Amino acid sequence: MVDEDISRRSIAISVKAAKLSARALAYVLASIGRKLSKHEPPHGKMSVKKLMSHGTAVSSIELSGDTALFDRVARKWNVDYAFYKTEPNKYLLFFKSNQADAMTACFAEYSKKVLKREKSEKLPIREQIAKARDAIKHLEKKRTKERERER
Repeated sequence: MVDEDISRRSIAISVKAAKLSARALAYVLASIGRKLSKHEPPHGKMSVKKLMSHGTAVSSIELSGDTALFDRVARKWNVDYAFYKTEPNKYLLFFKSNQADAMTACFAEYSKKVLKREKSEKLPIREQIAKARDAIKHLEKKRTKERERER
């Protein structure tokens, strides 16, 4: 069982060279790596055209908001997807239909992060202090006017 796994993963390389240097060996290995990587389809974020060319069914969801945040979450879930911009700040998110379960979990995590980000959008402390200072000034003006009327 282990031998079968090892033999399936091993590659036989034959190089004809008068003198095999480290540079020549590195060149051969790099060219083999390029040839092997061409055969497997890309993963993660890609164009809609590339996603459609994979030959699997594609579904879509409407997405409004930060695409960079979705990218981070989708990388974690290892899903194949593509964005298509419909309007400013509105996108159609295309993904492979056979990855619907992973995309559902990914989208749930994304929406949690978006909601958390919206909740935590508080004013910086200096702006809060400035607003409080302005509110106190308005209260002081009202008090002085009332005291002048009483006298």
